[in-house]
Amino acid sequence: MERIRTKKVLVALSGGVDSATAAALLKEQGYDVEGAFIKTWSPDWLPCTWREERLDAMRVAAHLHIPFHTVDLSHEYERDVAHYMVREYRAGRTPNPDVMCNKYIKFGAFFAWAMAQGYEYVATGHYASIEEEHKKIEPTDGMTTTYQLLAGVDGNKDQTYFLWTLTQEHLARTLFPVGSFEKVVVRKHAERFGLPIARKKDSQGVCFLGMLNMKEFLEHYIARAPGVVLDTEGNTVGTHDGAVFYTLGQRHGFVIHHTRPDSLPQYIVAKDVAHNTIMVAPRQPEAARQAPLAREVVLTDINWVAMPPAVATHHSEQVYRARFRYRQALVSVVITSRNDDVCVVRFSEPQRYVPEGQSLVLYQGDICLGGGVIAQVHCDTVRTR
Repeated sequence: MERIRTKKVLVALSGGVDSATAAALLKEQGYDVEGAFIKTWSPDWLPCTWREERLDAMRVAAHLHIPFHTVDLSHEYERDVAHYMVREYRAGRTPNPDVMCNKYIKFGAFFAWAMAQGYEYVATGHYASIEEEHKKIEPTDGMTTTYQLLAGVDGNKDQTYFLWTLTQEHLARTLFPVGSFEKVVVRKHAERFGLPIARKKDSQGVCFLGMLNMKEFLEHYIARAPGVVLDTEGNTVGTHDGAVFYTLGQRHGFVIHHTRPDSLPQYIVAKDVAHNTIMVAPRQPEAARQAPLAREVVLTDINWVAMPPAVATHHSEQVYRARFRYRQALVSVVITSRNDDVCVVRFSEPQRYVPEGQSLVLYQGDICLGGGVIAQVHCDTVRTR
């Protein structure tokens, strides 16, 4: 009797519950599963956690009786994620290292390594889904397949915001086994499989670096440059350590003078890197109205997962949904212009706290269309110095 060949898949085991459950589910479904831990870079002065995470990943592989590998991508991570992060902050922008970690590490160097080793699929513990669409090619009888990236079932855990750089090539060779479950169900599966990390807490912080104080991290690479904190009237109300260290919407890390026990929390509503100032205001209706309102943004480094979105015309405009922060409520937008390099996105309702350097990701229903990096923010006039 001829043996049915099973599909060979390499699961990126991070040491956490989601990737471990992904591996267990795939094995249960009959895949030929192997696991791999990605060793990334960490500076000497940060607590080293990768060895503990790798040990947890090894325990999972041993429990599931699957081969285990360690893929050292520390050089790639330092070059493409850590250096990018420092470079963007130095330029006054707010980067998104988790997006670049997926682009250059998990679905960059790791994906390429897996394909070169002969694996048919790569799998991760991301909360997302992939859907195949088969269409007939006219006038022939051939078929074409398009892959759509869909939001995870658990809206609170959906991670498509970090996956907008994926291409058709990636989606054709990628599996997201936990994307069709809510987190609580994933936990139950982990316990059902008896995984040794079933009750491990979710990881927090920057991709692979874990929890860290971003300002303390950056001060190892960027010198402090003390400046003043302004209110929305242009009055000096405090001091800070350098405008490049801060991002819009941030509440901590600067000093406000003459505070009282009943003083309202202050949030950064604008920053001027050239003059080294930041502007703050409380989140009260009267003060918030004085904060800059972003009407539209210009995106670069664009990627459309499948088909590019439609551009608005005088006769019609397709309304999409978008977010520029993880777990942010989706907002309505239209595309006012688009080419291969630049896309201009207009908000249906002007938005506050839109930081340059972050990703803006577009959706149509549950489908993640793709997105880009916010290169420019066009705001209403506001005094920043």
